[in-house]
Amino acid sequence: MGSTSAQNPENNGSAGVGRRDVIKRSAALGLISVPTMSFLSACASSGGGDNGGKAKEGEKTAKNPLGVNDTAPMEFVLFDGGFGKEYAEDAVKIYEQNFPEVDVKFSATQKIQSTLQPRFNQGTPPDLIDNSGAEQMDMGVLSSKNQLADLTPLLDAPSYDDPNKKVRDTLRPGIVEMGRLDGDPVWIMYYAYTVYGVWYSQKALDSLDEQYPETWDQMLAVCEKAKKKGMAGWTYAGKYPYYLPFSLYPMIGKVGGVEVLDAIDNLEPNAWKHPAVKACFEAYYELYKKGYVLKGTPGLDHIQSQTAWAQGKALFIPNGSWVENESANVIPKDFDLAVSAPTGIDSADKLPFGTIWASGGEPFIVPAKAKNPAGGMEQLRIMLSEASSKNFTSKVKSLTAYNGGTDGITLTPGLKSGVAALDKAGENVVNPRMQDWYVQLQKEKIGVSGLGEMMAGRLTPAEAIKKIQGFADETAKDTSIKHYKHQ
Repeated sequence: MGSTSAQNPENNGSAGVGRRDVIKRSAALGLISVPTMSFLSACASSGGGDNGGKAKEGEKTAKNPLGVNDTAPMEFVLFDGGFGKEYAEDAVKIYEQNFPEVDVKFSATQKIQSTLQPRFNQGTPPDLIDNSGAEQMDMGVLSSKNQLADLTPLLDAPSYDDPNKKVRDTLRPGIVEMGRLDGDPVWIMYYAYTVYGVWYSQKALDSLDEQYPETWDQMLAVCEKAKKKGMAGWTYAGKYPYYLPFSLYPMIGKVGGVEVLDAIDNLEPNAWKHPAVKACFEAYYELYKKGYVLKGTPGLDHIQSQTAWAQGKALFIPNGSWVENESANVIPKDFDLAVSAPTGIDSADKLPFGTIWASGGEPFIVPAKAKNPAGGMEQLRIMLSEASSKNFTSKVKSLTAYNGGTDGITLTPGLKSGVAALDKAGENVVNPRMQDWYVQLQKEKIGVSGLGEMMAGRLTPAEAIKKIQGFADETAKDTSIKHYKHQ
């Protein structure tokens, strides 16, 4: 998510020892919005500082289609999260080989916003940024304040491997569209391709003599059987409950159809009051009411919840495909990691079982006021080659935006399961945009104040829906926020 992202979204991102920063609940509820707003104001007022100092354009050749200046410094700041930094360091080495006279400054941090906000304000940002993690900078703010470079030149450049193919023609479906916020420009290159869903140990499920449940009655039955054997049905990142949508959002889409998710993203009035949302909230609340959630989960961060799950204390956890790499040190060798699309309600659901959320993660951006934007884009072009993609996949157990890169690689259990889940989904892949269109609304309000409070038993589903709809309405009416709609 991001890192996200969540992923990520991680990244769509992570911090501390993993993908998210450890944030106190009070900060998540209010204080974290302060730097976001100061960033907004600073970007609006500073104008990014001096426009000078940009690297002169280099000669465009077959090997240098973006016209990178072969002596200009290039700076790359990576989010140091669940995917680590080795894959990026390897790609930087290729850049250095191609431009041996260039001084490349590479660094990795878990505090993207606090590290880079002052530099954006001063007009001296790096040339390439992996904008992920708990301190992810708001993409809407950046684009609306003209702080991002349009990546169309990169997309239209010849791909690193085949000069007869443009970069855009080598990418997985939906990646280019995700990078757009409003209109044609592409502001973001999502590098990882994340499969979101319900993660579990196939070995643990086999020990219960059960298959992954396709209906909610089956889910409750599996959780009851697990409970009788001393294992909780579920756990999740209680301190960061915006992990819950990784399985909840595609469940809503399965039950009510993609149009329900689109209405939520579009901030339409009463979107959260749709019967599909009500049914899914009530289903998740049932996990709490029946005691199927690991005791103490609301107080766990992502690493603690993943560790408890890996230790067999809980059967299921909502997460993204970065979890295999992030939890590699605690997942037993015989765990047999697997992921599934979310369980539905019943046969009346609009979409079939297998409907899953998969989309780009790890959002990379080139600042508009970067000194060497061509260099930043060239670094991305290298990363989107088959070799770099294979390197990423083999090292961090996740797919990339490059449409391929798995041939000849022995897939790990989780990655193999993720590929199988995508195959099963076919066209039934949903891509909610809330987490990249409205970061604060998604994380602090829907996640912490809404879902987190409901799953801790402090709000009923009806109360949570009312509260979240109120947050969405506030965002829709806030003229200081850039608004987006599915086209």
